[in-house]
Amino acid sequence: MTKYILSASAALLAIPSMASAQALPAPVIAVVDVQQATTTCNACRTALTQLEGQANGIRNLQRTLQASLQSEAASIQAAVNALAGRQPDAALTARATAFERKQQDAQRQLQSREQAFQRNRAFVLQQIGQKFEPAVASVQTRRGATIVLDAANVVRFAPSIEVTNDVIAALNASLTTISTTAPAQAQPAAPTGR
Repeated sequence: MTKYILSASAALLAIPSMASAQALPAPVIAVVDVQQATTTCNACRTALTQLEGQANGIRNLQRTLQASLQSEAASIQAAVNALAGRQPDAALTARATAFERKQQDAQRQLQSREQAFQRNRAFVLQQIGQKFEPAVASVQTRRGATIVLDAANVVRFAPSIEVTNDVIAALNASLTTISTTAPAQAQPAAPTGR
């Protein structure tokens, strides 16, 4: 019994020395403005400008289609109003049906362009993300940081620990171009008959 008490006492005496052996080093913190780095690197800025052009193209197409459809809708509505409650003739009915098809086609066209834009945007972000992490890691190693925080999540910090410009320089070195056209989506395989 005393043998067990002595071994328990020895274990308790060893705990403080084990705890001090596990002491962690003081952290070396670096801060990077992720938003700034991923939007102002040279290739990032060029790609974002091209994406903005794509978005403007969609808005212009929407305005053009809308203007065309509005004038045609007004013309059809005026013809319907002139009927004063009578049934429309075959020509007016055909015009209304054709107009509905144009509306649906315009909607499909806009939706297709919007989906392509969203794929392009995701592809751009993917390319930036693939180079961003290694850029941060290289700056972290070079500067001896043990922790890298996003400036957006830090209330205050000393300018001396900000490494945003270093990360931008690393991105500029590793990310020289960004494609703003996503690869075509894989088409589902056609079912094979037996």
